[in-house]
Amino acid sequence: MVQAIINIDEHANRILNMVKAKYGLKDKSQAINMMAIQYEEEILEPELRPEYIKKMMKRQKEPTVKIGSLENFRKRYWIKDV
Repeated sequence: MVQAIINIDEHANRILNMVKAKYGLKDKSQAINMMAIQYEEEILEPELRPEYIKKMMKRQKEPTVKIGSLENFRKRYWIKDV
């Protein structure tokens, strides 16, 4: 385990306290770890995960929808002229 002394502003401190309370964590170190895990899952290169590749390959096989003109698009999705 790595130990670090960090400086955070008051807003970041409040966010850590909310994460800590939401997930019932013991300390802010656990809150930082939770945030890092969530950040990795949601932000860091999700397109490289095998699940993402399978999902995109499945979508690639789906039939396409031909819309044509803007008027046809509006009719198809019930969009009124603005």
